[in-house]
Amino acid sequence: MSTALSVNLNKIALLRNSREGDFPSVLAHGKICLDAGADGLTVHPRPDQRHIRPSDVYQLAELVAGQEGVEFNIEGNPFAPAKGSYPGLLKLVEDTRPHQCTLVPDANDQLTSDHGFDLTNSTEQLQPIIRQLHKFGVRISLFMDPDPEQIRLASALGVERIELYTGPYAERFLQGSQQTQDDLERYRLATEVANQCGLEVNAGHDLNLQNLPAFLAIPNIAEVSIGHALTVDALHMGLVNAVAAYRRICQS
Repeated sequence: MSTALSVNLNKIALLRNSREGDFPSVLAHGKICLDAGADGLTVHPRPDQRHIRPSDVYQLAELVAGQEGVEFNIEGNPFAPAKGSYPGLLKLVEDTRPHQCTLVPDANDQLTSDHGFDLTNSTEQLQPIIRQLHKFGVRISLFMDPDPEQIRLASALGVERIELYTGPYAERFLQGSQQTQDDLERYRLATEVANQCGLEVNAGHDLNLQNLPAFLAIPNIAEVSIGHALTVDALHMGLVNAVAAYRRICQS
């Protein structure tokens, strides 16, 4: 089974936002990624609009709409309120109808997403949101740690997928830690439990060309979302070559 590669465009947007204007264009670079073989595009709009803006979401949704087999994934915190020109995650999803909405429990002051949902505390809040997203016809993924108990709770909520948070694995891989194999076993078990519960499994956060092959030795990873590392690799490889390099790993 091959794994779909969804390219996260947040860092392209972050670079653009450091100057006035639309350079580099998020839309143009999204098209480059798709032309290079990416299976989809991911964005994570936040209320502070530090990178992806609502206008990017609408433009990318239109780009993907006409391309068969290409998916659009919008990530975000469903509890974050509308602010300024940010209309809220559910409004963006309602307007653009992405193929997938990944719910992430990140606070606006976090540098980046760094943990999965604790469903012992947030199930009741998530239930009406999940019902609404299903009315929009959107596949739902929950950002989760590799905790079998939590994954079973995710299944009970009626979502279709989870996205395993891979930050701890990536950090220990970089350190050359002997715990890396233990991490991989946790993710393998989490994936197995998810599949037994009828859930498909995505993965993301700090995956790169070095640590991705070992991670994808785990069977049945449906999709990886990669942005930061791919953007860094593009600085010296070129964006087309970087997308191709990640896609080769996903297809192997």
